[in-house]
Amino acid sequence: MDLRFGEADEEFRAEVRGWLDANLRGEFAELVGTGGPGREHEHIEGRIAWERRLGEGGWIGLGWPERDGGRALSWERQVIFHEEYARAGAPGRVGHIGEQLLGPTLLMFGTDEQRARFLPGILSGTELWCQGYSEPGAGSDLAAVRTRAVSRDGQWHIDGQKVWTSLAQHADWCFVLARTDPDQQRHRGLSYLLVPMNQPGVQVRPIVQLTGTAEFNEVFFDDARAAASDVVGEPGEGWKVAMGTLAVERGVSTFGQQMGFARELDTVVASARESGALADPEIAERLLDSWIELRVLRYTAVMTLGVPAGTTPGTEANVAKLMWAPWHQRLGELAVDVLGADATVTPGADDLTDAQVLYLFTRADTIYGGSNEVQRNVIAQRMLGLPRERGRWT
Repeated sequence: MDLRFGEADEEFRAEVRGWLDANLRGEFAELVGTGGPGREHEHIEGRIAWERRLGEGGWIGLGWPERDGGRALSWERQVIFHEEYARAGAPGRVGHIGEQLLGPTLLMFGTDEQRARFLPGILSGTELWCQGYSEPGAGSDLAAVRTRAVSRDGQWHIDGQKVWTSLAQHADWCFVLARTDPDQQRHRGLSYLLVPMNQPGVQVRPIVQLTGTAEFNEVFFDDARAAASDVVGEPGEGWKVAMGTLAVERGVSTFGQQMGFARELDTVVASARESGALADPEIAERLLDSWIELRVLRYTAVMTLGVPAGTTPGTEANVAKLMWAPWHQRLGELAVDVLGADATVTPGADDLTDAQVLYLFTRADTIYGGSNEVQRNVIAQRMLGLPRERGRWT
């Protein structure tokens, strides 16, 4: 697949660039360059308001079908939007879990009633979502979840614990993978539930990270309730739905992510010039390798584009994660290496430099969203057809 844009696409690029320039002003001017991984605490209320502004402008759900409120834009134009969004330094999205994960899942597996109920809130930026997958003892091994849900009195009653739940403290809803058939084991007997967060049975506790911030959370369900109709797919089919969500986790927004990576790399190069580290042949070679590998990430993403909204992709997301996570981690190491001893000094007792945040937060890149080991196992089994490794997660 060739990522070259026609004249009409470039006109669309100008439209996106013009809208961002006109709207990242006034009350939203201070949001430029804020948010994102490791910095989700920044200007959170302003960024929630920014989601609503995006919704008003029609910039959410760009690839969704028109019948479901989207704009049915081509993948080329979606790429253009994400590239221009990153180039403008627009703030890290707090609605991406709803738009990039839950929305496409409902397009694939949801009922007409579920799409009509939940998609408008995502498209308008007025309802935020979080993901209830990982648990203590069931992070990489997702099939080992122990959170349980029982259907009683026309509702689902949910008990259990989730962990590493991004932005749960700001979410209105959570899609929860829970065991609804206690007689089944592993990936059988699970259901995919849509659970309101603002209720007495839900408690959120922030987890303080190496960076001193807390964008991840523990979430406890103590007889939390969900409507009987708020199960995506049939009860017991949660594993299939959950795998569908994971498969769409990294779509065209990958290009925006890569634009952010490019800005980080540019900053590291500028730092190397300023510190004199660029004269070190080893540092220069690592910087060149980083640039080359980032181009490879882009070309790989181009080759895996074109999966229509509402269909289930294959293992493309696993391959992408296995490629970008170690690359980003190496960039964090490079960021502090070019500073040398200065990288050990913080600007204040509670402050970190951008290089320090990059280094510390990227330690988790090869773990969250499925560890590298899990990605390799999935690729081996589902893409290459290799046998399942005994005694390990699946």
